[in-house]
Amino acid sequence: MGGADATGKQHSSVTLDGKQHLSVTLDRPIYHISAAADMTAVHPQTLRMYERLGLVKPSRSRGNTRLYSERDVERVRLIVHLTRDEGVNLAGVAKLLELQEGIRGVETAIQGWMQQWHERIQRELSSRHEALQPPRDESRKPIKVTVRRG
Repeated sequence: MGGADATGKQHSSVTLDGKQHLSVTLDRPIYHISAAADMTAVHPQTLRMYERLGLVKPSRSRGNTRLYSERDVERVRLIVHLTRDEGVNLAGVAKLLELQEGIRGVETAIQGWMQQWHERIQRELSSRHEALQPPRDESRKPIKVTVRRG
């Protein structure tokens, strides 16, 4: 199960032994270069080259050690797929990643506009609904009439 927190960072829930639940932030730098290299089936030197080319930007620890997040690892996997399986050179990969980020920006803007329109439509419908309600006129209250028999 995934979602975003108030800062926009993506989270995924992980269940361990069907009991414990951990929230793992996809942007949290947790993997050293050797672990990230193993996870992506590349040499650590390849990761350093990708960083030099600006294809991936790992965080740095206080000791200046590269730390890769889950999102960084997924990005490297995409780079590896594009270069090995699709035959795209690194310049092409850089352009594709740039376009992908542009698309994400457009999607974010569209989602914002959609939210604004949704809120506007809700307000409009609410005001129209209120206008359709019969007025609360005190003169239309039921009148008590006493009937005397007899």
